[in-house]
Amino acid sequence: MKLTGKVLVAQGGGPTAVINQSLVGAVLESRKFPQVTKVYGAINGVNGIINENFIDLTQETTHNLEQIAVTPSSALRSTRDKPDEKYCLAIFEMLQAHEIRYFFYIGGNDSADTVRIVNAYAEKSDYEFRAIHIPKTIDNDLLVNDHTPGYGSAAKFVAQAFTGADLDNRSLPGVYIGVVMGRTAGFLTAAASLAQKYHDDGPHLIYLPERVFSLEKLLIDVASVYDKYGRCVVAVSEGISDESGTPVAATLTPTVEKDAHGNVNLSGGALGDLLANFVKEKLGVKRVRSDTFGYLQRSFPLAVSSIDQNEAREVGEKAAQFAIWYDADGSVTIHRTGDYSVDYRLTPLDQVARHTKSMPSEFINNEGNYVTDAFKNYARPLVGSLPSIAHLRAPAIPRIVRR
Repeated sequence: MKLTGKVLVAQGGGPTAVINQSLVGAVLESRKFPQVTKVYGAINGVNGIINENFIDLTQETTHNLEQIAVTPSSALRSTRDKPDEKYCLAIFEMLQAHEIRYFFYIGGNDSADTVRIVNAYAEKSDYEFRAIHIPKTIDNDLLVNDHTPGYGSAAKFVAQAFTGADLDNRSLPGVYIGVVMGRTAGFLTAAASLAQKYHDDGPHLIYLPERVFSLEKLLIDVASVYDKYGRCVVAVSEGISDESGTPVAATLTPTVEKDAHGNVNLSGGALGDLLANFVKEKLGVKRVRSDTFGYLQRSFPLAVSSIDQNEAREVGEKAAQFAIWYDADGSVTIHRTGDYSVDYRLTPLDQVARHTKSMPSEFINNEGNYVTDAFKNYARPLVGSLPSIAHLRAPAIPRIVRR
């Protein structure tokens, strides 16, 4: 049965460089179907829905939508609200009041869970309704998906940032530590490895939340690299934890703050400062520096992967097709089918909602301080082209005067 009524699109969670491609894909594809009477956008995600803060995207020009598509960050703006059952009931009642028949929510696993609960209310109420979750997250941690839109561009930024950091460190040697987003999944931090072209390029060490982190082991690893090259570049996930499972960053302050989702707040530069000071004090290296990337990689406009853009657009288009054309509910998922090609499938919402995935063991080396070639082969197509760097190869002149 083809449902006649309105479409509502919303964006949730952290923005990405390509999330608007998914928005525009869903909007333009929806506007092709005669049974769609209007296409609405909710400002500030689910918060905008319960507060009835809608705009009519049916009246937006195609040209401007295409301009929005290549603009990073969430054009509809977002929210960190994590809806419970009561909140989802309020969402459903608002959708019903506006005769919304198709709901597309672009976001991560919490967004998928919201779609699942809202859809369940529609089924209980015998309200004809189709709900689709559209994948998005720079963390690359959605279940079922080979990868997620947003990750490729953020990974490209991380790789390029570490290329620059390594070149700087080569000029003025010392120890450099870069802290990258990644609470429980290390995919984004692991992308720093793509910066390595020559055998002595950094990052020389990579630490991910999938492995227990030890300050003592860090010292041994850094000392070994420093003795070999006279310098060391380190990439660290913000979510690294000790053997008790406590995030290292959470041990740095007497008061542990938590976000709306109950997660320990890992933002800020405390982790980088701790690690830099620890290395400097214990190893006696004079030049030790750290940076915390924070939000830098999420919406950077000059590090967008073309593969990421194309796939973000297509998951939006497929959402509209699955819901309106095939009369189905679920989550659009990306599956790698070749080297390199993908396919899009509709997966039951409960297989994607709530839980997250981590880096596979075959992507991390036995020492737990770097990634394997398997990860690099996985990530390279998603990131696309990177700047080419070169080092001087001219031979050294024999010394005449020795001192």
